[in-house]
Amino acid sequence: MQTKRIFLIVLDGVGVGELPDADLYGDQGSNTVANTAKAVGGLTLPNLETAGLGRLTSIQGVSGDVMGKVFGKMAERSAGKDTTTGHWEMAGLILDKPFPVYPHGFPAEIIAEFSRKTGHGVLGNKAASGTAIIDELGAQHLKTQQLIVYTSADSVFQIAAHEEIVPLEKLYQYCETAREMLGGEHAVGRVIARPFLGKPGSFYRTPGRKDFSLKPFGPTALDRIKAKGLTVYGVGKLEDIFSYQGLTDSNHTHNNQETLAFTSELIERDFKGLVFVNCIDFDMLYGHRNDPTGYAKALQEFDTWMGQNLPKLRRGDVMIITGDHGGDPTTPSTDHSREYTPLLIVGPGLPDGIDLGIRGTFADIAASLCHWFNLEPWPVGEEFASQING
Repeated sequence: MQTKRIFLIVLDGVGVGELPDADLYGDQGSNTVANTAKAVGGLTLPNLETAGLGRLTSIQGVSGDVMGKVFGKMAERSAGKDTTTGHWEMAGLILDKPFPVYPHGFPAEIIAEFSRKTGHGVLGNKAASGTAIIDELGAQHLKTQQLIVYTSADSVFQIAAHEEIVPLEKLYQYCETAREMLGGEHAVGRVIARPFLGKPGSFYRTPGRKDFSLKPFGPTALDRIKAKGLTVYGVGKLEDIFSYQGLTDSNHTHNNQETLAFTSELIERDFKGLVFVNCIDFDMLYGHRNDPTGYAKALQEFDTWMGQNLPKLRRGDVMIITGDHGGDPTTPSTDHSREYTPLLIVGPGLPDGIDLGIRGTFADIAASLCHWFNLEPWPVGEEFASQING
């Protein structure tokens, strides 16, 4: 069977159990899906169950006795547990060291250089919630015109400014300044513009967010697929993660509902190539906010979407469902968690009951994409495509 279209769907922050080195990251006991199920009294995920999710870890409400289609789980070989790291590894790039994070704020010399280059003082310089920090420092920002700089558990340098004080284009210029500065040991994954409006007590973030991402350090499997003249469509924040590299088209949807609705549209279109999808809500709305109830609801909404869209796949289509890291909402940490991620593969004509086992790297996906599209073998990872359809 010739593979024509591959839909690679990343459930951002969906993990299925701690990796052997989880203790190095403070993530012992993390199991995002299983712990979420336990916290809410069980999950009902009939389509993910049929795909083999229950065979990856013990999940209350999800049977482990279902044969499944093609299933396995993946270990991240790269150091770290960042969104960018996970996606780059799926595309075939493995990082020797994690992107830097700054739980106690950025070094004084970085802040001093940023202030000198922008002509603005800095407020904040700490890890914080984006909504909380504008509530805390927004009034002072209005008074002093100093920029609010903050980070999170991710490798990010975020700049918040009121649009009536700092127009969007000027804020973007400041982000470009920061992006140029933050290289070498301080090469954060993303610099993010965080504009807001409103008055003290009623500040609100506006849609002008823009990410200035670190470019991949080398070519990826996406570049190879694109070079063959095939479609490589990024949905969600893929354009940010890859800084547009390797994509032929992109739709920066903002939440799971938009993302999955647009993916449904692409399933109906005629093309040959890859659709690479990121579903952000698991991580952004529920993992970081330790909300297992919301997390469970999002899993069940995705499962419903699967049930509605799997019948629309054509012969020769492959859908891969995976994650980029864990995001256990039941642990005290609001950070990502170092976990195995699911590898569930479905599509018309695929056989039942193929256990792909534990894959040694997310880059097995890159190797398999190259195999499916009859490209030169990818130098990292082991392809599993031939185990499925020869």
